[in-house]
Amino acid sequence: MSEVFSPSVLRIEQPRRGPFAKSRYKVMDGDGTVLAIAGQTGDEGRSEMRGLLPGKSNLDARAVTLTTPDGEPLLVVDKQTGREYTEILRPDGERVGSFVTERVGRRYVIYDDDGTLIGAVDVDVPRNNFQVKDADGRKVAHVRKKWAGLATHLLTTADKYATEIADPVPEPLRTMAVMTAIVMDMNLHEAKEIT
Repeated sequence: MSEVFSPSVLRIEQPRRGPFAKSRYKVMDGDGTVLAIAGQTGDEGRSEMRGLLPGKSNLDARAVTLTTPDGEPLLVVDKQTGREYTEILRPDGERVGSFVTERVGRRYVIYDDDGTLIGAVDVDVPRNNFQVKDADGRKVAHVRKKWAGLATHLLTTADKYATEIADPVPEPLRTMAVMTAIVMDMNLHEAKEIT
């Protein structure tokens, strides 16, 4: 994995924008230093297959590219239509791994680039806590979505996540654990249920 994401504590924030804004994220270390930014790709990959209601996570396919603050590409999060499948790719298109829905909103399994099961994400009922576990069921990371208030939740895309990695975690599971906040946001929280 890139040295950029080496801290064991990360914060992932989605800037405050309207409910139909494009996917954007900032990845910071525990002290608030910006390590990477992510923005929705233009018409690359599967992101051009927009649904009838833009912003609805259960309809839209979209991809976000993570770059360093200087613009060096790091990873691509490619979410296909629906909530069933999201890939993490290197800038050259090589797959790091994938998140596959086992139970919508409750459990996602994680595969490596060869399709070998390497872990899972267990989701709590309010969809605010995400336990990342390895293939043997040991906890390797905890991702927590912070409550920002009703108005922020309903009227903007603003979401904040805290990620704690229980290092050492072998690759590619560590990279997948770091990407969990963005993947779960795109699958579960990005759609604001006001349409």
